Amino acid sequence: MRERLPVLCAGLAGLLGVVLLVVAVVLPDPGSDAVRGAAGAPPDARASTSPAPRAASRDAEPDPAQVPVAQLPDGAWIEATAASTGVEARVLRAYAGAALRLEREQPGCRLGWNTLAAIGAVESEHGTIDGSVVTDDGEVDGDDRWDRAVGPMQFLPSTWERWGADGDGDGRADPQHVDDAALAAARYLCHGERDLTRGPDWVAAISSYNEGSEYHARVLEQARSLASLAAR
Repeated sequence: MRERLPVLCAGLAGLLGVVLLVVAVVLPDPGSDAVRGAAGAPPDARASTSPAPRAASRDAEPDPAQVPVAQLPDGAWIEATAASTGVEARVLRAYAGAALRLEREQPGCRLGWNTLAAIGAVESEHGTIDGSVVTDDGEVDGDDRWDRAVGPMQFLPSTWERWGADGDGDGRADPQHVDDAALAAARYLCHGERDLTRGPDWVAAISSYNEGSEYHARVLEQARSLASLAAR
């Protein structure tokens, strides 16, 4: 992940046209019984849609900011979507929970869980690339010479210093912990008052995360595939 200004170059023009057809699944407010449905493209977009996951129901709704993100999604949706997409359930809880948290924190962003999952897939194969495992431990990068991207969402230490988040409620921000990394990535994508249901804003968000039309196309392909495979 490289923290750079989100410059949209001419080479992204074709990709932007495709992004306008993407359906980024929007999650319901935590505690709501209503499924808000799928969004992520302009009203005239033509693409298959995927129902949003439900938030976990609770008798007494606590402040969502105090609930670990992994506890926010509905368990039945997680199990069904993990089975249909092949994304491991524990990691899927982090993506969906982070998107639910952002729905409350920054409702105008309308971040889809599948965009977070697509970045996780492209960056680190959901934390499993090269035999890695998702863990709760670890130094930022263990290297005092080079600034290396780390964790399931591949944050540079300099970027993590600004955007690091505590998604699991243990009192510390760890880029190796999937809940922390997913929440930090969600906030990073949404900064600048972006609306990720708009194609230009979606491309700008992905560009700020990592530049290059090939990278954007890979994330886009993953996001669309995940949306089409999610539990209905």
